[in-house]
Amino acid sequence: MGGEQAWSRPARPRRPVRTGLLLGGLTMALCLVGVAGLGAWNVQVVMQAGGPVRETADGFFRELSAGEVDRAYDRLCDQARGRWSEVGFAGWVKTPPVVSGYEILDVSVRTKAGRPIGEVTVRVTRDGGAAEERRLPVVKEDGEWRVCGDPF
Repeated sequence: MGGEQAWSRPARPRRPVRTGLLLGGLTMALCLVGVAGLGAWNVQVVMQAGGPVRETADGFFRELSAGEVDRAYDRLCDQARGRWSEVGFAGWVKTPPVVSGYEILDVSVRTKAGRPIGEVTVRVTRDGGAAEERRLPVVKEDGEWRVCGDPF
C-alpha cells in the first residue's frame, strides 16, 4: 500500500565540538594576552630604567672627577664594596693618572632572569689628556641603581 519510508539517521547536535573549539580559542587568546602583557611589562621596565642608569653613571664619574671619592664609593654595589674598602678605593682612584673628565657615549638596559641590568659606555679622560672607553655595569640593588664592576 504505501511506499516504505527510507530510514534516516537523526542529526546529532554538534555542540560538543563547537564548545571545544570555542574553549580552545578562548584559552589561546588568553595565553596571547598574557604573553603580550609580559612583553609590555618587560619593555616598560627597560625603557624607564635608561634615565636612572645614566644618572647613576653620570653622578659616579662627576664625583670622581671632582675628587669626591667617598660619595662615589657610596654609589658602588655590595659586590664592588666587598672587593674594595673605602680606603682602598680612594687610594686606587687617586693614583695618577686620575680621572679629570668623562663623556657618556651610550646607555643600554636589558633584563636578565627578570632583573634589569644596565651598561654605560663612557669615555674617561685622565690627567695629561689620555682618553679611553670603558663599559660600566650598573645594577638595581635595594631599589637603587648602583655601579657594579671595575670602571677602570
